[in-house]
Amino acid sequence: MGRRALRKIQIGIETTAGTEANATEIWRGIGVIDDQTPVEFVEEDVGILPRTDRSYIPYVLGAMRFEDTPATYEQLPWLLACGVENVQTGSADGAGSGKVYQFDFPTTQENTICTATLEGGDNQQEEQFTYGFVEAFTISGNAQETCMMSGDWKGRQVAPGTFTAALSPEAVEEILFQKGTLYIDTSGGTFGGTQKTQTMIGFDFSMNTGWIPQFTGDGNLYFTFKKNVGPEATLGVTFEHDATAVAIKAAYLAETEQLVRVKVEGSALTTAAGYTYKTLIIDLAGKWSEVSPLEDVDGNDTRSATLMGRYNITASDYGKIIVVNEVAAL
Repeated sequence: MGRRALRKIQIGIETTAGTEANATEIWRGIGVIDDQTPVEFVEEDVGILPRTDRSYIPYVLGAMRFEDTPATYEQLPWLLACGVENVQTGSADGAGSGKVYQFDFPTTQENTICTATLEGGDNQQEEQFTYGFVEAFTISGNAQETCMMSGDWKGRQVAPGTFTAALSPEAVEEILFQKGTLYIDTSGGTFGGTQKTQTMIGFDFSMNTGWIPQFTGDGNLYFTFKKNVGPEATLGVTFEHDATAVAIKAAYLAETEQLVRVKVEGSALTTAAGYTYKTLIIDLAGKWSEVSPLEDVDGNDTRSATLMGRYNITASDYGKIIVVNEVAAL
């Protein structure tokens, strides 16, 4: 008998896309594998009142949603490596103990990304699919809370299997919103140049990575390859209604190009160098596409704005995400 408490998700990077890999890590969140294979029934006039059971399967497809869970410095890179850029090993931070994972958003050509084998299920049955990639993900945070992350995966056909044995949950550290800072600059400046203090109440970064499964007549029911049709990123920020919020409204009306950074630091690294703390950095270039009317939060006036991510010609940049932890590789 299956038990909810015995569910788990395991993941492993594939050496060759679509070739099953053993899992190397347990995902510390929740989610279930979704078999999206359609069964099509045929309409036909054959003199039978309830219709016949003639059916067919035109293609196979697997999916999985990593539900909203507290974001951590150690596991967020899995979503980014399989959705933004193939960075499986953290770069050494000089003589420091930090490992720097930098995921640059694609501009003139698509990035290479990792693919993964995902295992899911409970004590009754494991299911899995290969060629897993992230088609969309979110990172968000609000005052007095931990930051959250989620991810939507696609993969080839779902099949029963067996969990990779002998894995234990990795030690992780939550990314706490209260340790976050906000920076806003114009396109003539640089990301992280000007901090805006006492104003950010929440943020919500969302990215459709642009990766889609491409089906072709190639002798298989599963998709042949993946391709990138263009990423779309947005960054929503909730501001205290202060001078910064007033300036954002003006920048919105003036269609001013902006370079926005959200930075969240964690505990101290064992040995400091370029980075002193575990760190999350989200950089996005763009223009404010929407500014809300005044909002009321427990009697306090706030204002929300949405930065529409766009490539900035002056800065020659679109954005990136950097995660610094002390894990050498995924």
